[in-house]
Amino acid sequence: MKNSFDTQHELTINGEQYNIHSLKGLGDKAKRLPFSLKVLLENLLRNEDGENIKEQDINALLNWDPKAKPSSEVAFTPARVVMQDFTGVPAIVDLAAMRDAMEKLGGDPAKINPLSPAELVIDHSVQVDGYGNDGAFDLNAKLEYDRNKERYEFLRWGQTAFDNLKVVPPATGIVHQVNLEYLARVIFNEDSNGKKFAYPDTLVGTDSHTTMINGLGVLGWGVGGIEAEAAMLGQPISLLIPQVVGMKLNGRLPEGTTATDLVLTVTEILRNHGVVGKFVEFYGDGLADLPLADRATIANMAPEYGATCGIFPIDDETINYLRLTNRDEDQLKLIEDYAKHQGLWRNDGDEARYTDTLELKLDDVVPSLAGPKRPQDRIALNKAGEEISQHLKGFQEERIAHRDKSDDEQSRIESEGPTTNPDEPVNEAQFMGAAKVNYKGQEFELNDGACVIAAITSCTNTSNPSVILAAGLVAKKAKQLGINVKPWVKTSLAPGSKVVTDYLEKAGLMDDLESLGFNLVGYGCTTCIGNSGPLADEISQAIQKHKLVVSSILSGNRNFEGRIHQDVKMNFLASPPLVVAYAIAGRTDIDVYNEPLAQDENGNDIYLKNIWPSVKEVSDLVKETVTKEMFATSYANVYEGDSRWQQIQIPDGKLYDWNDASTYIKKAPFFDGMTVEPPGIPTIERARCLAKLGDSVTTDHISPAGAIKADAPAGLYLQEHNVEKAQFNSYGSRRGNHEVMMRGTFANVRLKNLLAPGTEGGVTRTQPGNNLESIYDAAMAYQKNDTPLIILAGKEYGTGSSRDWAAKGSLLLGVKAVFAQSYERIHRSNLIGMGVLPLQFKEGESYESHGLTGQEEFDIQGLYDKTHEVTLIATNAEGKKTSVKADVRIDTPKEWDYYKHGGILQYVLRNMLN
Repeated sequence: MKNSFDTQHELTINGEQYNIHSLKGLGDKAKRLPFSLKVLLENLLRNEDGENIKEQDINALLNWDPKAKPSSEVAFTPARVVMQDFTGVPAIVDLAAMRDAMEKLGGDPAKINPLSPAELVIDHSVQVDGYGNDGAFDLNAKLEYDRNKERYEFLRWGQTAFDNLKVVPPATGIVHQVNLEYLARVIFNEDSNGKKFAYPDTLVGTDSHTTMINGLGVLGWGVGGIEAEAAMLGQPISLLIPQVVGMKLNGRLPEGTTATDLVLTVTEILRNHGVVGKFVEFYGDGLADLPLADRATIANMAPEYGATCGIFPIDDETINYLRLTNRDEDQLKLIEDYAKHQGLWRNDGDEARYTDTLELKLDDVVPSLAGPKRPQDRIALNKAGEEISQHLKGFQEERIAHRDKSDDEQSRIESEGPTTNPDEPVNEAQFMGAAKVNYKGQEFELNDGACVIAAITSCTNTSNPSVILAAGLVAKKAKQLGINVKPWVKTSLAPGSKVVTDYLEKAGLMDDLESLGFNLVGYGCTTCIGNSGPLADEISQAIQKHKLVVSSILSGNRNFEGRIHQDVKMNFLASPPLVVAYAIAGRTDIDVYNEPLAQDENGNDIYLKNIWPSVKEVSDLVKETVTKEMFATSYANVYEGDSRWQQIQIPDGKLYDWNDASTYIKKAPFFDGMTVEPPGIPTIERARCLAKLGDSVTTDHISPAGAIKADAPAGLYLQEHNVEKAQFNSYGSRRGNHEVMMRGTFANVRLKNLLAPGTEGGVTRTQPGNNLESIYDAAMAYQKNDTPLIILAGKEYGTGSSRDWAAKGSLLLGVKAVFAQSYERIHRSNLIGMGVLPLQFKEGESYESHGLTGQEEFDIQGLYDKTHEVTLIATNAEGKKTSVKADVRIDTPKEWDYYKHGGILQYVLRNMLN
């Protein structure tokens, strides 16, 4: 390695000599950099090799202009990679397939190995089948193992076959909480060739909420699985030196508010300001009183406010949290001394140079929730009843409009493709907004606005003891008053780690939560990622038959359309204590300040204020119950797993023995036909549009997620392979099978393809011919004719989770290019990583402004190496040509290398081969 800036230095800590790259000698330019860019600067200095990182790259960062548009590319080398199982399984599948490809091309397959620590936490596979009783956890765990046997066998093989790969077994916790409480080093302490080295802990993760670790001062963010795989294989992550927005926090949260209210407020402010592709850094005197758990909650939501990361500096609160979570005292001394030496320690009054600065007075935060379909759409709780009623009215008007269609129009839609419910004729009773239900011996009326799912789940909040214990106190007060949740509400508690249930039990609140139906259902991501499990048949049938507009409330970070449950149209994010309160109310269109949540057995009205705990109650309980010993016990044997995990048979060998009969694990096809020489820049001619989409199309809309419908292409495929409907499992659990995943791409039930107006779901019209087909069937027909495909889209294409299958599935369907008004950062990168070309309309232009219908034939002209602009020629059926200039969104030279090789994995494989 080179040392152009003479920063190699020895630092004595705990009597030990550590080799570091010191920032002290770099002067005021380095001193005034934001915290996050100091970490990035150290990363460049330490990895300067004259090829990936050159002296001019480091100078570009030292001379960072906070106001300038990002233009300088640097190579970030993360110290480690974290994965969850939904995204981790296909990553390991790809690595296994790369080993096969390496051997086939004459290389050594053992070279395909993580070169830096890779840690995978199995947390996304548990579903809420059982709930509301003491046996829910065991039932869900059993079903999880039954459904995922093939996946777990594969992961156990990977753990033994690959060096540097560790797997945290199921029923342990959520990856981001486990990362926060156990995996994070903050400062790496490494021995090499008899010397000790210290450097900042940095990472990328295969989940967009990897940013939660920013709360500890660890720089990291979510990437697609393909980028993570490359990082595991030693490839640096290319990025433009970003702009950094500083958000100054002052004051303290007022009585009655929670960390969730704070994060929803921050999300709204930053999303409105515009921070996509930027770093966000929090500073100010308000940090002195902001607990680490609250910081982590804010950092977690970086994808929701659009930033690459949302980072906090290292300070006394960081050390206090690390001590609480049982980190070694010598490690804490290393972290503090290193951070202070490098200028990474927060001191009162410190302010760096920022691109923009925003200020939030914590005293101004009010109780809030967000929805009904975007996390940034915050609603102040005192206005929630009114605003949610307005949203409900909008859905009801849609239903009325559907009812009022003429019989001819209704018949046309039903004959040409799916509608909201094509299974039965329209009749007036279906549109009344109410249904009589008999469930478990109780008869009640289920109405529009009913809350049918109430879930305390997701890493965002279950890592935060204050909001979890507040939920327990709400349950305790409700129990004392003799009130309960409504019978139609599916309740669940899915903590992010076992520590959560430990302190709930110590506080004596677990029984109170269970008395309201919030029984433990599993340790993992459940409702927040669509693993909410089925509603009771009686409830689901009433919703579908009467087209009821019902809602969910969850303490999560995602509430996109179609994500939580296919029967649920409105989804709201809220703090855990509010989740309990709304479950008691049984509806979301309620003014919780002025309307009673319920009546006690004597008919007395019970209001939110009657069951809401004070800030002092909560803080005192946190101090009394959350202890270092809990973390020591919970993580003592974190990699061992339960008896089910230990009994799984592990296949032998460095090459995986693929089972052709498996419907979970299939050899990835991305290396089929691969040659030693790269294919170069492709030609895209006579392409057709597979889908024409609007604004804010998320990776949830694109990538397969949630339940697999029996009549969907993926469901039909599974049935053809003798899989019963009850064993379908979710799309996420089958991410290791490309046959399932490509059939589910663009199949979200809420996807509106403007090529097929009047429909929802994975439907398109083929050209020429104008035939209505599923997107999968249409894509296969196009492939038979060697017809390349494009996607037309609006603004913010690919927002949401870092789902690599949104790009992988697009490629396998035959999509060669996407033409959008703007992109979310991760998805644009993922498209390039899979060899799909991202094009962008000029500012102020769109497919509408150019009159593109999507029925044209498309040629892309002027696509050459490192070109910034191409011309799209659209030819309609009459031969009229429309010429559109488009920006090529391949932003860095490294991304061009990936694209010329047909993808990032092919690039890595050829480099290793050579």
